[in-house]
Amino acid sequence: MEIKTASFITSLADYHQDDPINLPQLAVVGRSNVGKSTLINTLCNRKKLCKTSSKPGKTRLINVFLINELFHLVDLPGYGFAKVDKAEKRRWGLMMDRYFQESTHLFHVLHLVDIRHEPTQDDIDMNTYFRQMNIPFTVICTKADKISRGARMKHIAPICRSLLVQPWELIPFSSEDGSGRDKLLETIGTLIDEEMNPQEVE
Repeated sequence: MEIKTASFITSLADYHQDDPINLPQLAVVGRSNVGKSTLINTLCNRKKLCKTSSKPGKTRLINVFLINELFHLVDLPGYGFAKVDKAEKRRWGLMMDRYFQESTHLFHVLHLVDIRHEPTQDDIDMNTYFRQMNIPFTVICTKADKISRGARMKHIAPICRSLLVQPWELIPFSSEDGSGRDKLLETIGTLIDEEMNPQEVE
């Protein structure tokens, strides 16, 4: 798959099904500072499409992008950010839950985790939620350039154990050197084809 066009559509403080977002949706989810915004920019080959920050908790809204005039990429607020009060954490949680409950256009989730660290309890809870809600997902291990290729399996193994996935199901990804970008684009292309042409999927 090649991303030819990418544009910002809207930011939502709360998701409503009647919002003018009626194309298939691919959501990007992960804890604060895991690299969601940077991944989106790298995928789309646009440095400033999605605002990035070195400070966790930057994304506090649901940000929606239009890709190839074909589907929406939905950037959800990062979870697990400690430096906000309980009321704000609850608001973020309710925002995300409402999105997952009400979006009939969501077809897949990219669940981002940091390859350098074992999944947090928030990561595990999010993963469990996807399974309980029967939401298809792919685990993306960000910041892969921080780990040598020879040492990656050592870091991937505990991620697989915690999130109950197989090593070949993960995609190591780096926005620094671009590794994993082609594989992720290929995966997204396949998912889009399946979503748009379900009758052709056996």
